[in-house]
Formats: sequence, structure tokens, C-alpha cells
Amino acid sequence: MKASDAVAKVLADTQVIYGFELIGGMITHLVDSINLLGKTKLVSMHHEQGAAFAASAVARATNHKVMGVALGTSGPGATNLITGIADCWLDSHPCLFLTGQVNTHELKGERAIRQQGFQELDSVALVSSITKYAHQVGHIDELIPCLLKAITIARADRPGPVLLDIPMDIQRAEVDDAVLDELLRVWAYESSLPPEQSAPYDDVWALLEKAQKPVFLIGGGAVNMPGFRQWLSKVSKLGIPHVASLKGAEKLPASEHYLGMLGAYGTRAANYAVQNCDLLIVFGSRMDVRQTGAKTETFAHNARIVQFDLDAAQLDNRVKAQQSINANLEAVFASFVIHAPNLRSVPTAWQAHLAQVFEQSFKDEYTDWSISPFELFSTLNKLAEGQALDYVVDVGNNQMWAAHTLRLGSRQAMHHSGGLGTMGFAIPTAVGACIAGGKPVVVITGDGGAQLNIQELDIIARERLPILTVVLNNHSLGMVRGFQEMYFEGRNSSTYWDGYTSQFQALGAAYGIDSRSLSDLETFKAAVSEFLANGKPMLIEVLMPDARECRPRLEFGRPINEQSPLLELGQ
Repeated sequence: MKASDAVAKVLADTQVIYGFELIGGMITHLVDSINLLGKTKLVSMHHEQGAAFAASAVARATNHKVMGVALGTSGPGATNLITGIADCWLDSHPCLFLTGQVNTHELKGERAIRQQGFQELDSVALVSSITKYAHQVGHIDELIPCLLKAITIARADRPGPVLLDIPMDIQRAEVDDAVLDELLRVWAYESSLPPEQSAPYDDVWALLEKAQKPVFLIGGGAVNMPGFRQWLSKVSKLGIPHVASLKGAEKLPASEHYLGMLGAYGTRAANYAVQNCDLLIVFGSRMDVRQTGAKTETFAHNARIVQFDLDAAQLDNRVKAQQSINANLEAVFASFVIHAPNLRSVPTAWQAHLAQVFEQSFKDEYTDWSISPFELFSTLNKLAEGQALDYVVDVGNNQMWAAHTLRLGSRQAMHHSGGLGTMGFAIPTAVGACIAGGKPVVVITGDGGAQLNIQELDIIARERLPILTVVLNNHSLGMVRGFQEMYFEGRNSSTYWDGYTSQFQALGAAYGIDSRSLSDLETFKAAVSEFLANGKPMLIEVLMPDARECRPRLEFGRPINEQSPLLELGQ
């Protein structure tokens, strides 16, 4: 069997069934073999960065049950993948990256030259710090073992990206069919072994039993676990108030006990709960500066903090917990579910008080603008109620408006570029999320972020994907412009061009997508309703030139419950 055919079979047999690429000479064997076998759906994108984001969306949209693959040719193809690789690395999503490479006899090796073959570049060296495993295949005998190793490592422990660099002559070499079958058999057996059992965490649940004002902080490390939904149902039945990091908020459905995202741009109620609780249990969140504020000594200062994390290095990092536990959250969730029948419900006074704070503070703070982001996203909440769909959000003010106000249903999810925070994330990620998740997708992006990978609108049109792209156009790079106005006396170099902006309705139409430009919520409501009814690709440009900031927001040095503009809560 040709080696590239063997790679295609391995992908199919290991549930890597969605792939994205931009064709180049040094991946032609791989692309041809994958398409010939037909088990992994391969989508041609217009930029390798778009392919990388789309591939990462496969794991995002399937709660890590399925993993995507992105392919890029050597040289510029590989370098264009790097932003997407880094995004997977920082957000802990498994993804396989395959790069082509020049023939082994054309590699520069140890020669003191920059390049031997055309488009030769050391992809492994470039990505070694942002992958769990990166390897250049040097001999045909190591191709399949290294590919299976990469796939296993990507999914194991704290998930993340892996890369395999495959020279052209190895792609077209021969692999023994019997050897391939045996390697796959061993892999399947080892993958089926049950995980080790761990401690029951009785002491933590005893603390919860005694607490009068407990809060759970749910991070991105929690929400893709197989047992997350069952665990969350027990949490809700016990009336445990919970808040989320940006990544945790991706999969948390709205409920009377979910207070929203905490931190600099979070809900006032989430921040109030953390600052006034007596026990904070953290599940898979690194508690970064956007969550805690710059001065960690002010964070949850009335509480005993217990932190669970799969990554031991993440414990006792910025925030020093009273109890730090290195654990697989799947085992933690299983322990909680066993103990739940014996745990008392959270005191009703604490539940009622936080419900009052949420009702008091979760309100429109943009009434002086022509279009309120709070009202816009509240409109989406109402229109999408009961619908199965995903939101994919770009980076900037649009991201924080969405994270603050969107309230997800039970069949909904939201996807963010969290750690890397990369503009241009949303449109290509929506392609992968839609294909792998099998649900309509609503893209939320800004006029700045949309430009970075706008070419992938063509893929949405070509594949007739049920994706609605909402471009919030405030004629600027609004979040950085806000920083400039706050800290640089309004000097807005590079963020504002005196009202100039692209015509996104015209751009969408040029790509063959039904496109609208509007400046009022009633027209927005009608357009979204039309998309939800027919599922055809659509772009909506929302003109909101006076939208310049996030409210509430945390100014540097303040504790998280003192967001601006200041508001007295809990009275």
C-alpha cells in the first residue's frame, strides 16, 4: 500500500474524519489518498490559517469526541498554519497537523545553509514550543507508528495540537499491509483500556457541605469532559451558584444558578458572587488576569479556594489556593455524582441573594447608543431559544459583548479564541464547527476581525453551509481604540480611520451570500428570523459607529467587583 493511502486509512480508523487544507505540491499525495478513500471529509479552504481554525473547530464542536486534521504544504503552507496551531495549544483542543516536506535527499540536514530544496523549511523547529508532539518522519518504517503516536498524544491528558512533517518520497513509498493492520489493532486495544481510578475527594465535598456561600468556577478544562453534563445537572439540583471563565462559558447553559462569565468584562453578578462567597471551588480554570484582576490578593478574598486542574504546573500559579489538587476532572465529576445524594442543598438565602443581584445588574448599560449590544444579544437569545446552533465569536469588543450577554440553550454552544485571542478566528472556525457539529452557526465578528479571513466566506457559499455571519461594524478596532482613549489621551492611531470602513454587504454579495446592511434592531430581528427559518448562508452588517467600549469593564488595579461604571449591588 502506498504510504499516503496508509495515512488516509489511519485517519479514518482513528476517528479523524474531518480535514481542511489548501493544496500545495508537497501534500498532493496525502490529499489525493484521503479523497480517494473517502472516509475523511476533506474541505479545500482559501488560506492555511483558515484550514487550521476550521480543523480545530472539529474538537470544539464535538466536545473532543472527534478530532480534525489540517494539511499544509512545506514552507509558506506550514508557516500559515502556525497561528491556528498556537490557538489550539493555548485553548487545549486536540488537532492533528500534517505538513508536506521536500524529499529526504533534498533536506539541508546539518549543512550550514539556509535551504536546500524549494520551499524547504524546518516546520518541527518552528512549532516545537506550541505542540504536544512534533516530528519529521525520516524513514518509511516510522511513518505509521509516529502518526498513531501523534493522534494518541493529542487526545491524552491535557489535549492539544500535534504535527507530523512528511517528506514527499516517504508519502509515495510502500507500507506493508499486514504491518499496518497490526499497528492499528494494537492502537485500538490500548485506546480501549479503562482509565485509572483516583481518590474520592471526600474532604472537598465535606467543605462544600459546611459552606454557607459556596460558588463553583467552571473553566475550559471542565466543559468538554464526557461526564460534564451529568455533573452539571447534579450541581444545579443542589442549587450551587456557578460562574465561568471565557472558555467555560462556551458550554454552560443558562439556568437560575448560572451567573455568567466572571472577570474584567464579566457580569456584575458573577464577580459579586466570587467576591462574597466563603468557598470557591475551581474546576479546570487557570484564573488568568482577565478573570481575577491584576491584584490577585483581592480575588475571592473572603473565600477558601480549592483548585482542581489536570495540569500540575497550573496549580498555585497566579492565585494561591488553600487546597490544590492535580486531578483528571472526569474522575472528580464521577466522585461528585456519587456523593451528590448525600449533600445538602445550598442555603436558600444565598441562592435568593445572588438571584436578586443578577436581576438587579444584568441589564442594558448602552441606552445612549444607537444600537445597544446588550439588546442585540438579548434579541439573539430570544430568537434562538430552543434551537440547536453554535455561536463562533471573534476577538475584540464583539467577543466581550457576546460572552457577557449570550445565554445558551441546552443544544447550544459558543466558541472563542481564548488564550491567543486571535482576530480572524470566527469565520473559518464556523466552517469547521458547522461541518463537524451538524448544526447552524452564527458568527459574531467585528469589522476588524472579519477582514483577516474574509476569503473563507467563499467556502461558506460554495458548501451552502447554514452559517449566519454578523459583522458588528463600528468603523474601528474598538477595543484597542478604547484603551487609547483611556490611557493615551484619545490618540487613536491605527484603530480609527475617520469613519472609513469596508462595505461588508457588498463583500458578502460578491462571495455569493445573501447580505444585508442595517442600523436598527427590528430589521436585525427580521433578518435573523429569516436565517433561522431557512438556514441559507447569510451576512448581516450591523452599522453601529458609536459603539466604542464594553460596559461594565474593569479598570487596571481594581478588584473585579468594582467594574466601571460603579454600581452598588446587594442592597
